[in-house]
Amino acid sequence: MPIISQLSNYNNTIIIAVITQNKNCMKRIYIDMDNVLVDFQSGIAQLDEQTRKSYDGHWEDVPGICAILNPMPGAIEAVNQLKDHFDLYILSAGAWNNPTTWSDKLNWVKEYFGGKKDDVFYKRLILTHHKDICIGDFLIDDRPNKNGVDKFQGEVIHFGSEKFPDWPSVVKYLMNKQN
Repeated sequence: MPIISQLSNYNNTIIIAVITQNKNCMKRIYIDMDNVLVDFQSGIAQLDEQTRKSYDGHWEDVPGICAILNPMPGAIEAVNQLKDHFDLYILSAGAWNNPTTWSDKLNWVKEYFGGKKDDVFYKRLILTHHKDICIGDFLIDDRPNKNGVDKFQGEVIHFGSEKFPDWPSVVKYLMNKQN
């Protein structure tokens, strides 16, 4: 419902603004991918033994790894609950030495959330190693001390922590923080 507000009375002319509520009036949430939206361990489990040995300790460099990841339990449902109450974006980092992660992440988002204009994450995927440059109210991330998360100016929700061990705990907290 629009809000009508008289802004001023200038030279006997009343200026009226019609303000409509839209997605931009909602609080903004950035959601990390690896180990937040996607279960990175599910990809490692699908690798053959030779690949596991070759990339031991740096799984993010395995070509195609991000294409085979499963969603984290409850992640899809959580996004579907939050999308009508918050302005949602995905904010993730791509492996610097593995360019397939960048395109694989986009394809993963399209597979699980759609790639059409009206889909929740359509043109809302941000890949950067500097998450602190994004402005928002919340950042859901499993690594609070990496990629600028510790400098993010909104509230960091440490996914997988004692306070936020899973998606139901995150959704419950955020639903109490909406506008």
